[in-house]
Amino acid sequence: MFLKKDNLWLGIVLGFLAPIAGMLVFYFVKFRAFTFKEFFQYMILWKTLLTSVISLSLIANAVVFTIYINTRKDNTARGVFAATCVYAIAAILIKFVF
Repeated sequence: MFLKKDNLWLGIVLGFLAPIAGMLVFYFVKFRAFTFKEFFQYMILWKTLLTSVISLSLIANAVVFTIYINTRKDNTARGVFAATCVYAIAAILIKFVF
């Protein structure tokens, strides 16, 4: 199975997809009364919500990172960590610059 590989690019892809899954969980738990389009519009209007969603979505990356560290798949874990850093920088920029 491809998830058992120790590959930097696999980690990067998983690192960018896991927060999307985390965001979907957040949407279904907190905003299921809204359409997905309304949820995105609300996030654009309220930057604090956007940074909160990004920050909470990174918990999904922490789970993936922990799994790959514990199974000693260090290259994949590096990719997940790199994607996490990109998301974190984006959250900081959105919070303080935009």
